[in-house]
Amino acid sequence: MYQVKFLKKAVNELKAIDPIWQNRIKEKITQLAEDPAQLKNRIKPLKGKYNKFLRLRVGNYRIIFQKKDKELIIMIIRVAHRSESY
Repeated sequence: MYQVKFLKKAVNELKAIDPIWQNRIKEKITQLAEDPAQLKNRIKPLKGKYNKFLRLRVGNYRIIFQKKDKELIIMIIRVAHRSESY
């Protein structure tokens, strides 16, 4: 199981989202921490200068994160609506 860490910006972005979507996003983050392979169809790598990050789709929201396999850490970088996330 991975340990999930949030950047302060990601925490603030998550708090600003509608509570119903907050719960859905938190559920997906929990699933991601337990078994990332379970969500492989929803995870895609970013391109360009952000190619070290991945994104997880949850409805119209995107969770931008970095997975560190050696330390078993998932660092949540951003949680934002798809129109604002890239």
